[in-house]
Amino acid sequence: MTSRMMVTTFNASVSLGTALMIALATPASAADAEHGKALYAPCAACHTDKVDALGPSLKGVFGRKSAALEDFRYSNAMKRANLVWDDDNLHAYIRDPQAKVKGNRMPYGGMSDAKDVDDVVAYLKTLK
Repeated sequence: MTSRMMVTTFNASVSLGTALMIALATPASAADAEHGKALYAPCAACHTDKVDALGPSLKGVFGRKSAALEDFRYSNAMKRANLVWDDDNLHAYIRDPQAKVKGNRMPYGGMSDAKDVDDVVAYLKTLK
């Protein structure tokens, strides 16, 4: 093998190796906030900024303490939950609200697709 062929082979290997490292470092299923927004659309029927909304506003929910909005009447279960809406708690609640906060009043059965849950959480993080 000539030195030129060795350099070409080496460069191809480095390029392939670099591409592989980038691919492995990038999450294959990065959350899609736009898809999360579409999935959230039915939730917006209750979770609005209106005073008479059935659910609390979810603007700024990420990082907020559960049952923290003064202008919403939360269930006793939600008041006792004492959660901070971080990644783990939002994921668990969206997957199965009754399992995460037993006795909450939200009439929602949960979301089973983990990718969809990731996307909704990504969208909720954009609500400021």
